[in-house]
Amino acid sequence: MGSSRLQQIEGDESVLLRVTHSNLKTFSADVRFSLSMTVESVKEKLWKKCGTSVDSMRLELYDDARTKIGDLDDSSRPLGYFSPLDGYKLHIIDLDPSSVTSGGWLEDTSLVEKYTISDEAYNKLDSNFRKFREKLATHNPTTENKLSDNYMEDLCANIKVGDRCEVEPGAKRGIVKFVGRVETIAPGYWVGIQYDEPLGKHDGLVKGKRYFNCPPNHGAMVRPDKVKVGDFPERDPFEEDEI
Repeated sequence: MGSSRLQQIEGDESVLLRVTHSNLKTFSADVRFSLSMTVESVKEKLWKKCGTSVDSMRLELYDDARTKIGDLDDSSRPLGYFSPLDGYKLHIIDLDPSSVTSGGWLEDTSLVEKYTISDEAYNKLDSNFRKFREKLATHNPTTENKLSDNYMEDLCANIKVGDRCEVEPGAKRGIVKFVGRVETIAPGYWVGIQYDEPLGKHDGLVKGKRYFNCPPNHGAMVRPDKVKVGDFPERDPFEEDEI
């Protein structure tokens, strides 16, 4: 054993190795090991990560060019004896033909038998997700089911295109640009607003259909119950409250 190798082991330095497995094709991990660990301890650490038993494990060491350096066949020797460097590969060979890692069971879920149940048996269960979903739909019908095409039409009676307005929440001010149905969103009546400031989401184009025109990020579609029309002049951004 050379002096440099002895110094590495005595200093209890560590090394980062890329670990691969003969049976687990998708398994690849960077694992740090102390150079003072025995090969037996290295195997015990790897057993917890891959499932191959210590007695069934053979370790092969490869350099960063993937050239085999040798087998770690003496379990009593420290890892540093084999002079591994960061980036070297430690390959696990599973010698047990009946190992949990063999046959691809840990990687290919198609090999695992799936639990199946017929629709008839599933429906007879006291509780299942299907019944829960149906119950939820009963208590919380979708917007399409509970809203009519004339939803909130009465609230639009006093809202006209061109009206100044204030929109809640946030008391955002602007001008009414559209009043009517917006099929691309949901049933019922909507009010298209051009805000005075860039507080909107679009320029009047909603899901591919244009309902009005305004500068980018100034447009919004809101329900009429959120809109109050009246004397709402554009705010002066430099206006200060009186002291």
